[in-house]
Amino acid sequence: MSNHGRNSSNRTAIADTPATSGAASRLQDQLRFIVEVDRLKHVLRRTSPIGAARRENSAEHSWQVVLMAVLLHEHANESIDLLKVVRMLAIHDVVEVDVGDTFHYDKSGRDDLAELEARAAERLFGMLPADQATELASLWREFEAKESPEAKFAAAVDRFVAFIMNSHNDGGTWVKHGVTASQILALNGHIGSGSAPLWDAAQRIVSDALESGRIKP
Repeated sequence: MSNHGRNSSNRTAIADTPATSGAASRLQDQLRFIVEVDRLKHVLRRTSPIGAARRENSAEHSWQVVLMAVLLHEHANESIDLLKVVRMLAIHDVVEVDVGDTFHYDKSGRDDLAELEARAAERLFGMLPADQATELASLWREFEAKESPEAKFAAAVDRFVAFIMNSHNDGGTWVKHGVTASQILALNGHIGSGSAPLWDAAQRIVSDALESGRIKP
C-alpha cells in the first residue's frame, strides 16, 4: 500500500475514534478562536510605537503589557499569581475585535461601551470549548472589575505602558489630543492601587512633561 493510502486509512480510523474525534473538535474550536482574534492586529490604537509615525495595534499592545508584567511583577502592592496576570493581559483586549479601541481620554458617545464589550466577550470566548470559554470569560470580567490583587496589578501595567510610550514620543497622544496633566492624573490614579512604585514613576513622567511645556496643567 502507498504512503498516501496508509495515511488516508489512519485518518479514517482516527475520525472513527470517539475520544480522538472529541479532541479534534476541541482543537478545531481553539484554532477557530485564534484565527478570529488575529483581527486584533488590525485594531489601531491612538498610541504610536516609540520613534514611529504609525499607530500601534492592539495585538502589539497586548504583547507589550504581558512582557511588562513578567518584568515588573516584583513592584505589585500585593502578592500576586503572575501566570494569572499574564493570562488576563493576554486576553484583556480581545473584545476590541468587535468593539474597536476607545481613547482613554475621550469616551463621549460610548455610554453603552460596557454592554458592547460584554457582548463581544460572550461571542468571542463562546467560540472556545465550554471549559475554556467559562475560564477566560471569568478572567476577563475579573480584569474589568479591578478588585483582585492580580486585576489591580494587570490594570496598573495596562495603563502605565502609555506613560512610557508618550514620554519617549515627545508627549505622544497627550500632546496630539491636548490632554492636560490634571486629566492624566485623575484618570489613571488606579495605577497606584496595583503598584505604588509604578504610580510614583507615572507621576514623575507627568511632572517632567509639565515642566518641559509639552502638556498643560
